[in-house]
Amino acid sequence: MSTPAAAFSEREHVVCQVARLIDGGSTYWVAGGGSPFYSMLLAQRLYAPDALYATEDGVIAPTPQLPFAPFASMMSSQAAAGASSWTTMSGVGDHAQLGFFDYGILNTLQVDQHGNINSTVIGTYEESERRFGGPGGADTIAGACWRTILITDQQRRKFVDRVDFISSPGFLDGTEGARERAGLPADTGPWRVLTPWSMYDYEDRKLRLIARSPWVTVEEILEECEHKPLVAPEIVVLDPPTDDELDYYRTHLDPIGQTMDRGDWVVLQDNGEYRLQERG
Repeated sequence: MSTPAAAFSEREHVVCQVARLIDGGSTYWVAGGGSPFYSMLLAQRLYAPDALYATEDGVIAPTPQLPFAPFASMMSSQAAAGASSWTTMSGVGDHAQLGFFDYGILNTLQVDQHGNINSTVIGTYEESERRFGGPGGADTIAGACWRTILITDQQRRKFVDRVDFISSPGFLDGTEGARERAGLPADTGPWRVLTPWSMYDYEDRKLRLIARSPWVTVEEILEECEHKPLVAPEIVVLDPPTDDELDYYRTHLDPIGQTMDRGDWVVLQDNGEYRLQERG
């Protein structure tokens, strides 16, 4: 690890945290563009060159042409360059159902205590307050990959007791064997949730806080959870992004700031502590 960075966005921080989780000996099905995709590419460059991934739309093991043009990180010649094969979303789903993908990486609007994901609607489906694009391939990613890594923001409205609509399955009602009874592969399910402030795992199929970013407290994190998660006996403090990570991210992955300009800015103070600096 190189020198800790002196200033970075919250979105850059969470991308770096996910990249550090990626294992060179594993396979990944990565949703769409944005944070999941950039986390995968950053990991391949710095930590896990042998990690294999497929894009949500069915491109397997590409060697993408970087940096991407705006909105070209999915269904584009740049993203699909040098792939070992080109199939469809359904084709990759078949591979996942056969057990070939260790992890799926997703974004979400809401997540509940049992890891169920909502990317479809806020409010009831019939009388919704707001509708979104839906899961795309995320329902199959969460249903068929062995483990799921989820990225979202640390906001009360996102961490709920029950999602308004299950777009992609977690542990469903949280009972033992619920996924298997629904026809999903055995021993699969949610593994980690990451936000710019925190990291969670699951204990007995329930969300559990296990780590925090250095500029927030456990109490501040829990205040931004409508449903309070379990809390691990020891909370790890996450390392901030490094200069090497940000250099590659900003020059090769997102030089025009398609994803970095999200959330607040984090700045290292003279006393050696990080502080959240709200955007003006």
